[in-house]
Amino acid sequence: MQRATEEIIEFQDRQEAQALLGERDEFIRVLMDNFDARFVSRGEGVTISGEASQVEPAARVLRELQYLYRQGTAITMHEVRYSTGLVKGGKGEALHSLFGDTLLVTSRGRHVRPKTLGQRIYVDAVRHNFITFGVGPAGTGKTYLAVVLACAALRNREVEKLILTRPAVEAGEKLGFLPGDLQEKVDPYLRPLYDALQDILGQDVFQKLMLKGVIEVAPLAYMRGRTLENAFVILDEAQNTTARQMKMFLTRLGFGSRMVVTGDPGQIDLPFGAVSGLVEAARILDGVNGVGVVRMEAVDVIRHEVVTRIVEAYEAYEEKQRAAKTRRLENKDIARVKKEQV
Repeated sequence: MQRATEEIIEFQDRQEAQALLGERDEFIRVLMDNFDARFVSRGEGVTISGEASQVEPAARVLRELQYLYRQGTAITMHEVRYSTGLVKGGKGEALHSLFGDTLLVTSRGRHVRPKTLGQRIYVDAVRHNFITFGVGPAGTGKTYLAVVLACAALRNREVEKLILTRPAVEAGEKLGFLPGDLQEKVDPYLRPLYDALQDILGQDVFQKLMLKGVIEVAPLAYMRGRTLENAFVILDEAQNTTARQMKMFLTRLGFGSRMVVTGDPGQIDLPFGAVSGLVEAARILDGVNGVGVVRMEAVDVIRHEVVTRIVEAYEAYEEKQRAAKTRRLENKDIARVKKEQV
C-alpha cells in the first residue's frame, strides 16, 4: 500500500514564484505531466500531495530549481525538463552538484554553470587534462564552455594568453581570394568565438585584450612551427581538419598550456574520402594519460527543444541509412557467391 504525503514549497516573493512556475504555469505543467501528484499553486508557494513515490521526487525537482534560481540563474524549460528527467531516471543526487558549480560570472553578472551531466564531465576533463577533445552535436556547449574555462584560467592567472583557431575554409584554409588583411580574412570564421568572448568579458574588455595581444586569433595554418606556452588554446570546428593538420596542431603544446579541441563529426566538410583529423585523433588518443576525450550526445543540447528533436531525428535517419547500406552490401556479397557457385 502506497504512503500518502504532502510537501509544501514556499517562495520568497512573487518574482520567485513566477520564475519557478513559469509563464502561465508552464513549468508546473511539465511536473504534472511527469508525476502523478496533485499540485496546488498559491501566491506564497506550491503544495504537492499524493503518493510519496510521486510527491517526493516532484518536490525535489522544484527545490533544486529554487536553489538554482537563488544562485542567480534564470530558469528555462531546459532546466525544468532536464531536472525532471534526471530525477525520474534515478540520478537526482547529481542535480545539486551539477547546478552548484559556478564556472565564471560574466560581465553582466550572469552565473555560468554546466547544464547537463555531459557538460559537467566535459568541464572536469578540461580541468584535469592538458588536451581535451569535446566531440558532439551542435548546441551542446562545447565551444562556449571552452571559452568560459579559458577566460576563467586567464582571470586566475593560470595562463598568460588565449589562442583561438579553427580551419578557415572547409579543409583547405585558402584565404587569398577573400578581401582585406589577414585579420579581416579570418574574422568571419571566428565570429562564434568572438561572440562568446564578448558575452563573457564584455565588449570593452574584449577589445582591450585583443589590442594587447592577450587574446590571439589565427587560422590553423599559422600554427605551424610554433610552440604554444603558458596559453589556453582552443581549436574549434576541428572536424574539418585533416589528419596531418591535427597532428601538427596537437604537437604545438608547450609548458604551462592547455588545449581544447571541439567539433561535430556529423558536420564534416572535408573532400569525399578524406579522414577527419578530429575523428582519427579522438580514436587514437582516447586513454592516453593527460588527454581527455568527451563524447556529448543529443541529450546535452542546450538550445530550443525543437533543435534537440531535430538532432535526434537526423541521428535516427543516418542510422537507418547506414543499416540500409550494410544490407545492400550484404545482398551484393550473397549474389556474388551464388553467381560463383553456378
